[in-house]
Amino acid sequence: MSQSHSAFGAWHRPMVARLAGEEHRTATALELFFDLCFVAAVAQASAAFEHELAEGNVGHAVLGYAMVFFAIWWAWMNFTWFASAYDTDDVPYRLLTLVQITGALVVAAGAAEALRHEDFTVITWGYVVMRLAMVTQWLRAARSDPERRRSCLRYAAGILVVQAGWVARLALPEDWGLPAFAVLVLAEIAVPVRAENAAMTTWHPHHIAERYGLFTLIVLGETMTAATAAVRTALDGETTPGDIAALVVGGVLTVFALWWLYFAQNAPRRLTSLRSAILWGYGHYAVFASAAAVGAGLAVNVAHSTGHGHLSDHAAAATFTVPVAVFITLVWLLHHRADELRSRNDLIHPAAVLAVLAVTFTPGPVLATGLLSAALVAATLVVAAGAQGGADPTRSAT
Repeated sequence: MSQSHSAFGAWHRPMVARLAGEEHRTATALELFFDLCFVAAVAQASAAFEHELAEGNVGHAVLGYAMVFFAIWWAWMNFTWFASAYDTDDVPYRLLTLVQITGALVVAAGAAEALRHEDFTVITWGYVVMRLAMVTQWLRAARSDPERRRSCLRYAAGILVVQAGWVARLALPEDWGLPAFAVLVLAEIAVPVRAENAAMTTWHPHHIAERYGLFTLIVLGETMTAATAAVRTALDGETTPGDIAALVVGGVLTVFALWWLYFAQNAPRRLTSLRSAILWGYGHYAVFASAAAVGAGLAVNVAHSTGHGHLSDHAAAATFTVPVAVFITLVWLLHHRADELRSRNDLIHPAAVLAVLAVTFTPGPVLATGLLSAALVAATLVVAAGAQGGADPTRSAT
């Protein structure tokens, strides 16, 4: 993590494009603060998701979680790529970033209401606050960067138009809410594609990879926090440590393995073109969402083991095994080239995913998932060591 340019930040700097090949580019203290505040929204969404799953409202929970998480992820992602290209660390930049953080906290406050009662009013206004702050940032960049002015203006105009759509959605009849949401999501994700085609912004591959890695790290940490709270709640009742020991061991093994699998990758090598960057960046929606859902699933299984909740054994197991399988699948797909995906040496990832899904229907699915995840890590280390002829496998891109 890098320190700011000065203790208090400059009053104003021209928002010129930073160099894509800038040396020693790392995340700033403000970016890390931004991530930590956004994880508060992730935590609220995960907690509400856990509650709805435990109540047996699986379909409603999954749909609501996907919708709420989009608002969190998309606002985070847009700021991350913008900051990689235009971070000036002056007073206006800092203030606008703090406005976005405020919007994220509003989203966090409305997450439970959106998931449980499909009331997206609070979340929508929090989201619009975040996005309008980004419009101002892009207009600043357009003024100072003539070479990419057209791209910056496309970003600003596109975001502004879509925000009007989100506000208008609140007035639509209830039956139109979901179709309108889908249309607006497509409009949101189309904005960067259209804007970057005018002139690519100068995002930094290593900086982007670090930012995504840090957010993954923080989300996995939040997963552990949520799981710990669930265990503490169980132990406060009549449950003994022995009753949930297998769940604890399986959950810890799983999260450790997911961390290892993600950070064994060489992400910057995938960020070599606009197309690959779009696919890699957008694909992390499922990576982040599944990482947070692992904690919710583990909490559901802890509650289920103590006789709480309204799910069957297999349904409770699936709340944990499915997000683990999604995480492993996406990390594998996003960090490998097409020729690597066809290699027989890389069949271990899809085999592990199928095995994780299969243990949904066996006794002790959480422990079994943890053991399988750990075995996958071991297998990738062995394959990497063989491919490198004995080189340090912990530094490979499996």
